[in-house]
Amino acid sequence: MPAPYQSASASAPYELPRAASEFLTLHHTEERLGDPARRIGVAHAEIAETGTYRHTTEELVFGARVAWRNANRCIGRLYWHSLCVRDRRDVRDAEDVAEASADHLREATRGGRIRALITVFAPDAPGRPGPRIWNEQLIRYAGYARPDGGVTGDPRNAGLTALAQRLGWPGGPGTPFDVLPLVIQGADVKPRWFALPDDAVLEVELAHPEYTWWRSLGLRWHAVPALANMCLEIGGLCYPAAPFNGWYMGTEIGARNLADTDRYDLLPFIADRLGLDTRTDRSLWKDRALVELNRSVLHSFDRAGVTVTDHHTESRRFLTHLGREERKGRRVGADWSWIVPPISGSATPVFHRTYETVERRPAYVHHPEALERARGAAPL
Repeated sequence: MPAPYQSASASAPYELPRAASEFLTLHHTEERLGDPARRIGVAHAEIAETGTYRHTTEELVFGARVAWRNANRCIGRLYWHSLCVRDRRDVRDAEDVAEASADHLREATRGGRIRALITVFAPDAPGRPGPRIWNEQLIRYAGYARPDGGVTGDPRNAGLTALAQRLGWPGGPGTPFDVLPLVIQGADVKPRWFALPDDAVLEVELAHPEYTWWRSLGLRWHAVPALANMCLEIGGLCYPAAPFNGWYMGTEIGARNLADTDRYDLLPFIADRLGLDTRTDRSLWKDRALVELNRSVLHSFDRAGVTVTDHHTESRRFLTHLGREERKGRRVGADWSWIVPPISGSATPVFHRTYETVERRPAYVHHPEALERARGAAPL
């Protein structure tokens, strides 16, 4: 079952009014709306009567955008103010959440011209939890456990794949890139699975700018990285289902999803096809295979007309973001281990400085129970 409702900021009842006051003051200050006292008074009265309050559409949009601005692990925050917000707070049932999530992907994809988008579903309220999307992202690939202990597909999703099958999903064709169904927990409490329509999932087949045999490897990746299991916390309220996306940086696919040893672990395979000496790390076969894999991702997305950025460009843009925020008198929090790209780190400008980890609200937050659900480990 969804976790019992409590304010996102803390468990004490008096803290929801405080969190609301802080957020509403921030909104009125940054948007130059004047004295927030009247709006705060209305929110406090609503909390006293119902135990919660409702954000206006303008507050929701502002909160979602500032949550992106506050995301310490995101290098792409230069575009925070352009986030498009779909207000679906009237949607609670699992089937409706699934349908709206597919619409989110269609609207975000736009034939490959990816746009930054968030869809916000019903928040938690006293005695009435909002819906939950169990998947880590709206589009993920299945991981089928094999008798030999290995996994066909993405090992990261093996737990959720097994859960979906226990819920009745028959599984896909059994390829390394079968799209997982959405697992959604709505007002009916028990999670259900929903297959994503084909027209909602744009994928890019991976080729290489030089090696003609690369296409025969059958590699692919989806175009929209839509995070789905993070809670959007605004002014003490938790929106547990608020899938949002930007667009991929190539290294997320080529240096992590396809290369990490606990994911697709393709570097030994690629190195073998390239004829590299894998007997010793001193040949730098991992580095050479990693570069070619990342070249393949950028080349293929560009050729398909799908938005993607590279780590050098995005590193420069992040420093532009820092400069803009500092000129506005706002401290920027950042996690160095996430901001520095996972390939050629010291060749990018973000490597050569330090950052503060500044925790601010509004924020996108990983709650422990949401992480358990994404692993398929939460109780049904």
